[in-house]
Amino acid sequence: MKHTFPENFLWGGALSACQAEGAYNEDGKTLTVADVMKFDPTKDRKSKKHVEITMEMIEEAKKDPDTIKYPKRRGIDFYHTYKEDIALLAEMGFKVFRYSISWARVFPNGDDAKPNEKALQFYDRLIDECLKYNIEPLITISHFDMPVVLIEKFGGWYNRKLIDLYLNYCNVIFNRYKGKVKYWVTFNEINMSVRKSVKTLGIVNQGEDNYKEKVYQGLHHQFVAAAKATKLAHEIDPDNKIGSMVAFFTTYAYTCKPEDALQTHFDNQMKNLFFLDVLNKGEYPYYAKTFFDKNNIHIRMEKDDLDWIKSHPADFVGMSYYNSTVASSNPEKLEMTSGNVHSVHKNPYLPHNEWGWQIDPIGLRYTLNFVYDRYELPVFILENSSGFLDTLNEDKTVHDPYRIDFLRKHIEQMKLAIEDGVNVIGYTMWGPIDIISSGISEMEKRYGFIYVDQDNYGNGSKKRYKKDSFYWYQNVIKTNGEEL
Repeated sequence: MKHTFPENFLWGGALSACQAEGAYNEDGKTLTVADVMKFDPTKDRKSKKHVEITMEMIEEAKKDPDTIKYPKRRGIDFYHTYKEDIALLAEMGFKVFRYSISWARVFPNGDDAKPNEKALQFYDRLIDECLKYNIEPLITISHFDMPVVLIEKFGGWYNRKLIDLYLNYCNVIFNRYKGKVKYWVTFNEINMSVRKSVKTLGIVNQGEDNYKEKVYQGLHHQFVAAAKATKLAHEIDPDNKIGSMVAFFTTYAYTCKPEDALQTHFDNQMKNLFFLDVLNKGEYPYYAKTFFDKNNIHIRMEKDDLDWIKSHPADFVGMSYYNSTVASSNPEKLEMTSGNVHSVHKNPYLPHNEWGWQIDPIGLRYTLNFVYDRYELPVFILENSSGFLDTLNEDKTVHDPYRIDFLRKHIEQMKLAIEDGVNVIGYTMWGPIDIISSGISEMEKRYGFIYVDQDNYGNGSKKRYKKDSFYWYQNVIKTNGEEL
């Protein structure tokens, strides 16, 4: 049995291009869905809602060059500060840095005959900067930044043509970074496709009666694309490791009533397991077929689609873990609270952060055991953290014991899961540098070990400052998780 973190455990952190990079219109890049998402200035944090993107919003944003109203356009200017930022990650001792490549930078028109060389040169420099410090680059190929041109020209992933366009994109970056990048994730939190379909699938709801069917059709195309990308990656470099990824919505029965247990089982199937079963076991499970029948969903498949999915499953299970929820056969009696992307039923036994997200460290151990038992594949925790309100003091320090407490408790549970026998290969906490939040595009919801002097409206010096948690995580990595 393992009683400690493996010697080669990959400690690090994760950012996305669409929240960090900025430079939204530099060096040929075109708009992504992230660039058309407005900041919500609502004061009540718990009432802020994730807004679904419409074609009208896209058209409005295309005519407006503003970067205050659309904060992800400016990000934290990582496009220009990456050397300084990666040096700070190296100072913490990072073994791995998860980052995404912007599809709209590499192929600004979606179906370009050749990739944008300026974009590839930027990612050349970024990856080389990581390798200079012996930091393993982990690249997410598509991370919540669907190119707007692919929505306008093709209707997003509902159109099967996107499989070939995605594979062309993959072919370019797999070859370009052969021998430099070993770990890849095909789609960030692929189960978000049925919750925030424009961010991930680019399928805009225009009032169709069969919109849900269009979403699952687009998701099927992503499943096929992931399988074909996995085969391609292995052919280009046999050392490549390709991961699936879901945002795992850990769910408990609200009571020990059998009806609540049954509802929990059903919720878990279509929130989490469907996506992982297809990507890691290579098949559409029976319960998904039942779900499709009940919802009058008919998926069009080509004759070899299922063979592709079956023959090329992922090499590891990637997941984000933020919070848990409860399920009940009488959900109308439960209190709601905010959660990752959508509101969840409140667990009376758990505390929560300023945004209402429940904090459940033990749920991470529970989830790791559950996932490893089902798939028997290495598990990579690709996101875990919580947003907090930080204060930059006059002496340019940030005291954040609440962040240390949150991460310590989760890492302790991760260590216990390893003692249970789970093969956890890495941990990239979310947002080691403060970035624009994904759902409501604000800056004050901070995750990082590194404070970025910028407010919700882009004001500030943009300078980076080390928080107390910076030094704590530095020691966690130095001691390989033995000193928490």
